[in-house]
Amino acid sequence: MIRVFVIDDSAVVRQTMQALLQGDPGIELAGSAPNPILAAPLIRKRRPDVLLLDIEMPGMDGLTFLRQQMAEAPIPTVICSSLSTEGSRIALDALVAGAVAVVAKPRLGLRQFLEDSRRELLSTLKAAAASRPRLARVAAPAAPAGAAVARTGTGTGLHALSVNKPIVIGSSTGGTQAIEQILRSLPADAPGIAIVQHMPERFTAMYAQRLDGVCAMQVKEARDGDRLERGVVLIAPGGKHMKLRKAGGQYFAVVLDGPPVNRHKPSVDVLFRSLGEHTNGDALAIMLTGMGDDGARAMKHLHDLGVRTLAQDEASCVVFGMPMEAIKLGAVDEVLPLESMAEAVTQFDARG
Repeated sequence: MIRVFVIDDSAVVRQTMQALLQGDPGIELAGSAPNPILAAPLIRKRRPDVLLLDIEMPGMDGLTFLRQQMAEAPIPTVICSSLSTEGSRIALDALVAGAVAVVAKPRLGLRQFLEDSRRELLSTLKAAAASRPRLARVAAPAAPAGAAVARTGTGTGLHALSVNKPIVIGSSTGGTQAIEQILRSLPADAPGIAIVQHMPERFTAMYAQRLDGVCAMQVKEARDGDRLERGVVLIAPGGKHMKLRKAGGQYFAVVLDGPPVNRHKPSVDVLFRSLGEHTNGDALAIMLTGMGDDGARAMKHLHDLGVRTLAQDEASCVVFGMPMEAIKLGAVDEVLPLESMAEAVTQFDARG
């Protein structure tokens, strides 16, 4: 039985959640509170499996509480807030702080919306219960708009044109933190990286901007035709797929619409498969933390083509699903802890 604790200042939300959860035999309402201050002693007394947390609340906001909880005793947390409907930066900060997922709720018609979205909400809560959030790392705050760290170079010269060994990364639950940890450790002239992180539309642009402000490499949400060059990281836009095409020895992003693949858009499978259409084997594919099996079969194809393949180990994953599925298929050359991924990228680049 999955025990869910709801923290929301709206009595309607708390009542509606209770009614929704009672309809699933695998989930029960462990309790509820109108704000984190009142919730804290109840949570300490009987620790729930999942927190369903609002952002805007009196006394202490949900983001502050989430960061505090993740630093002391992490509990899988799903954010349920109207702020996320506009792709709020606060909701993104919650994901970066360790929230498993963000579920949007409208300001009007709340009860009907939650009932219509019941299946998705219950699925998200069950996925959260299976996750293993890690103690929060000390991280720099998100950079303001237009800010970027000082860079010694971004790979726009002859070196970028002569050396093009692409790196592709796939991730889902827990990936926002994992990707940031890797990119923070890479130099400004590291090989170009294309990333699919399962994330809602509107969040990816803000996520890329955040990373661009704290990483030596240039990080941006991919646009159709962007070149994957040294010193550049391309994040697949939420709600779109991203492929790679090759022309004149260079790789370029192809951003396109289409149906979800493996229930996701963007899909890791789409990115990895596209690399397999062009690579001569001089590439690196990395599978990070996430629920499900998106990317596993395409990674096996890359492995069979001679592409170097890595997967995050179970101990450092929030959810071991995606790496585990790739490992089971024999698609992975080496399983590494998250802390070793940046070094693996550097070693790959040094092979010449």
